Amino acid sequence: MAPWKAARVGDPVKLIDTPALVLDLDAFERNLRRMADALAGRGVRLRAHAKSHKTPEIAHRQIALGAAGICCQKVSEAAIFVEAGIQDVLVSNEVVGASKIEQLMRLAKRARLGVLVDHPSQVHALAVAAASAQAPLDVYVEVNVSNRCGVAPGEDAAALAVQVAEHPPLRFAGLQVYHGPAQHLRSPAERAAAIAATVDSARVTRDLIVARGLACPRITGAGSGTFLLERDSGVFNEIQAGSYIFMDRDYADNQLGESDLRFEHALFVRTTVMSRSTPARAVVDAGLKASSVDSGLPRVWQRPDLRYVKASDEHGVIETPAGAGLELGDALMLVPGHCDPTVNLYDEIVCIRGDRVEAIWPVSARGALL
Repeated sequence: MAPWKAARVGDPVKLIDTPALVLDLDAFERNLRRMADALAGRGVRLRAHAKSHKTPEIAHRQIALGAAGICCQKVSEAAIFVEAGIQDVLVSNEVVGASKIEQLMRLAKRARLGVLVDHPSQVHALAVAAASAQAPLDVYVEVNVSNRCGVAPGEDAAALAVQVAEHPPLRFAGLQVYHGPAQHLRSPAERAAAIAATVDSARVTRDLIVARGLACPRITGAGSGTFLLERDSGVFNEIQAGSYIFMDRDYADNQLGESDLRFEHALFVRTTVMSRSTPARAVVDAGLKASSVDSGLPRVWQRPDLRYVKASDEHGVIETPAGAGLELGDALMLVPGHCDPTVNLYDEIVCIRGDRVEAIWPVSARGALL
């Protein structure tokens, strides 16, 4: 943790020390409302993905606008949100290992907890732990639609659902059907084709489960890049979008279809010009330790004449055409290439409204990897 804060509440934006993670509250709140409005009256609820923000204050705001609860990817993330008062959490991942399962069951005594399975041995381990803890646990069968985790759609997934239902206090809660790569397919036609196949897999699997005499209460999945397709599918009744609140450079590279919603960039890395060693180059203090580049380099916000071209540990190199006018000490805002791992680099989010710092929110689940 840094020995001093990047900003204090009430500071003018120009005094924010850098690099700093900055949230434009006006844009963020419009994004929250846009998602809530998109789902209102549709019979499809939001389970907001907290891995994007790792910040309890944001989760509470999402729930206040109608989200049913949140998703986490790790048990340790879930623990931090439960401690902060979030009462409905899905660990949208498989959990393997005695220590993690023990922690999961401790949380299940304090809040409604869910978890995914894709193998019979996971079901057995969870059933033993839930019986020992005398705590109910929602269990979702993950259906593999993108070659990551999950059991094959159809008969295999249906058989696993039956196994879950046979092991109270486990509760078969439904299916997790998430197509991660589809979120970043660039054209609307590519995304639509990928999600059409995903919906078919979910429908077939659901129908086989129902034919075995089980209810399939929830089909959950989707993300910020495709959620309208799942919303309108007639099969999904919960979506797990997360990045919509921030929107990063990678999502902005998606081509929007006629009916797609445009969310605003709300999350930025504020950085300072620290060197002008040549007229063609500016070096800023935001490099690899300030912005994740796994999905590509950041974009300089509202400066199409500038291009961020290289990152090293503590430095970012920006190409500057003649007449760019950058001076030592000038501040720039960067749109991160990928918001989720960028947030995980910071202890706090500096929240601004207009030209003032309005709040500072701790990124409480930063580094929660267990």
